[in-house]
Amino acid sequence: MSDIDALKDEIRKLNARATQKKMDLHDLSEELPQNWQIILTVAQETYDAFRILTEKRAALKALEKA
Repeated sequence: MSDIDALKDEIRKLNARATQKKMDLHDLSEELPQNWQIILTVAQETYDAFRILTEKRAALKALEKA
């Protein structure tokens, strides 16, 4: 498997994880005021998932240009 293919596979998995975190945050917002204590944790996990996904997409774009 090439580096590009491996990165594409990783991006697919990260995209699924980011989407799940987005849904977790959405579900949490609908349940408020219950579980308000975990807002920061869920938001940070969502932020981290999308940050990593964005970085990997940029890396893929750079690999494809090279």
